[in-house]
Amino acid sequence: MSTTLASPMQCVMTVRTLSIDGVQKANSGHPGAPMGLAPVGWQLFSRHLRHSPSQPEWPNRDRFVLSNGHASMLLYSLLHLTGYDLPMEEIKRFRQLHSITPGHPERIETPGVEVTTGPLGQGMSNAVGLALAEEMLAARYNRPGHDIVDHRTWFIAGDGCFMEGISHEAASLAGHLQLGKLIGIYDDNKVSLDAMTAKSYSDDVPMRFEAYGWRVLHIEDPNTDLDEIDRVMDEAQDSDGRPTLIIAPTHIGYGSPHKQDSPKSHGNPLGEDEVELVKEFYGWPIEPTFLVPPEVDLWKAELVERGRQLEREWQDALAAYAQAFPTEAAELERVLSGQLPADWEESLPTYTTDDKAEATRAWGGEVINAFAPSVPEFVQGAADLSGSTKTTIKDGGDVAAGDFSGRNIYFGVREHGMGAIANGMTAHGGLRVACSTFFQFYDYMKNTVRLAALMQLGTIFVYTHDSIGLGEDGPTHQQVENLAALRAVPNCVTFRPADGNEVAGAWRVALERTEGPTALVLSRQSMPNVGGSADVSRGAYVVADGNDAVLLATGSEVQVALGARDLLAGNGIGARVVSMPSFELFRAQDQAYRDSVLPPDISRRVSVEAASSFGWHEWVGDRGAIVGLDRFGESAPAADVMTDLGITPERVAEAARGLAA
Repeated sequence: MSTTLASPMQCVMTVRTLSIDGVQKANSGHPGAPMGLAPVGWQLFSRHLRHSPSQPEWPNRDRFVLSNGHASMLLYSLLHLTGYDLPMEEIKRFRQLHSITPGHPERIETPGVEVTTGPLGQGMSNAVGLALAEEMLAARYNRPGHDIVDHRTWFIAGDGCFMEGISHEAASLAGHLQLGKLIGIYDDNKVSLDAMTAKSYSDDVPMRFEAYGWRVLHIEDPNTDLDEIDRVMDEAQDSDGRPTLIIAPTHIGYGSPHKQDSPKSHGNPLGEDEVELVKEFYGWPIEPTFLVPPEVDLWKAELVERGRQLEREWQDALAAYAQAFPTEAAELERVLSGQLPADWEESLPTYTTDDKAEATRAWGGEVINAFAPSVPEFVQGAADLSGSTKTTIKDGGDVAAGDFSGRNIYFGVREHGMGAIANGMTAHGGLRVACSTFFQFYDYMKNTVRLAALMQLGTIFVYTHDSIGLGEDGPTHQQVENLAALRAVPNCVTFRPADGNEVAGAWRVALERTEGPTALVLSRQSMPNVGGSADVSRGAYVVADGNDAVLLATGSEVQVALGARDLLAGNGIGARVVSMPSFELFRAQDQAYRDSVLPPDISRRVSVEAASSFGWHEWVGDRGAIVGLDRFGESAPAADVMTDLGITPERVAEAARGLAA
């Protein structure tokens, strides 16, 4: 058996053929990009990436993101060949049920996958967040002679990623902030799924990124010249303070006599006959498939040991850091573990009915600034709306190029990019991240919230100006359908709180919840405090009791329900008012608790919410009534809009009277 490591080019050919065979066996997938990117991928993983295959969660590892996730067999082949816990059985089960080699890389499925990269552009935007988190943690914890947080973020992205609007948003901010440890590789193969990119795309990408404030480097021949790949990657790591984009003009489907440089190799298996021709071109045995020569397999032990050595060196550095800076070291260990400080929740404010009426966004600002001193890892950013969303951390400082010690991030008018960057920051670890904008912009961010839920990331999304109650801005800003859309996202918890105590409770859940995103939907209009238990952790609770009817509401409409209760009392109808700030949390409670809030023997139920009626039938049942909005809003003062569209105590009381007892 050979004891000599295979040459880098033999490893490259192994990456190519594993990728080809995986796609061919699945009869599904994208072989062309892995064939073209194999040299860049192998040189990166074997020579430049500081990682530890036996410990994929090592905190100071370099992060790598394959943004063009359809090329997933490239990443799976690299992970397998460099010693990650991704056995050959899983390579052979590419795209099969319950495999850990799904069609696109999934963060929670596969060791070594940092973020889920399906929708194009998301991955490179996540990479910006990973790099920003590194800079922010380094600014907080590094000390002279002790660079305990010190790693790079690499990504590979294809033409589709660079076409998507989200990548423009994220790249613009990365250049503005001068994220010097961010290195991207542009798989410039000039092919998209439908056709050659020339039919739809003529951007000068290098000039565009230079205009963003990036440094741009070029690999002349990324298909065969491994020495040049190494030289350019070395130069990229010698940062001049700007993020770096490496242009790599690869040949998609490299070596395929009939499908190289063609959309034919983009989204379909090559076919058995073409596979044979490609392997002949490579000088590779046609059989067996999934061949890993013994000398190639030797690289696993080499790279695993190299990674362990990097870990040992970092642990030694961490020990020296802890001795010199014990307080900072203890806090760094805590934030990297994801644990909140002990008793932090004691900093949360409480409110009474004697307190003045406020918008829930205003209470949100008070709550944030109450707990922020106790939770130093909490950071936030807004899409040019922090004055409106009220999320600014007072005296928290601002994040800026050259100074990442602040806690407030100015994302600019980049809602979609903001969400993906926030997800990348959360995925990095060490920070609890919130981002905010008006609720109407959830339309731009739906994909980022969905991916946070899919990746089980605890990103916090704050949406204000939550309903027709914002008034004069009119139907364009009155998103009547977005609550239903948010509530439909699996593994996302949505809150629409009714007062200051519910806001405080929602923030407590959001900070403690790390297995998925939390969305806080807050009002522009003011409302008084409700009173009652405000136990939002269980999703719903009884505000005022009654035995004849149940009135359910969220947000500002809890006051509408209370007004309807008073009207019904004049008719001898005792109505229970239930505040239901979170459908998801209430749905997760045991039956006994749900029955205690919504007694099964009270079928006279009415819900009221200044939004789409969709979803409320679950709680009011077939015999109940829904007071909502299945139309767009109006431009007028908030009280006039509410009255005109029937979100009133009178209409709720009328609906309850019309139901059988």
